[in-house]
Amino acid sequence: MQRVFEALASPVRRKILAYLAHAELSAGDIASRFEMSKPSISQHLSILENAGLVVSEKRGQFVFYRQVEDNLANTLAGFVQEVCPVGRPLRRESATLAGDRGKGGEG
Repeated sequence: MQRVFEALASPVRRKILAYLAHAELSAGDIASRFEMSKPSISQHLSILENAGLVVSEKRGQFVFYRQVEDNLANTLAGFVQEVCPVGRPLRRESATLAGDRGKGGEG
């Protein structure tokens, strides 16, 4: 449980979770949404994965990330993001991305 709280302590990691709320994204897609280096984003993703909040899957040369849906911490984080002025728009963007992909859009 300590790893979960440490992972959720970072605003960057909470934003990543908000982006992954409804959509699976590649590491590059996630990194493009932040003004920090790809290695820094990779480290944040590793912390989230070690805490059991996200899982990764390598496909070809890309690594895709998605939330672990049945994780209590993700449920709580989702609730907080709904009322958070920063997280709410990011969750909306995630839902839009998921809808676009469901309609055959590129991602």
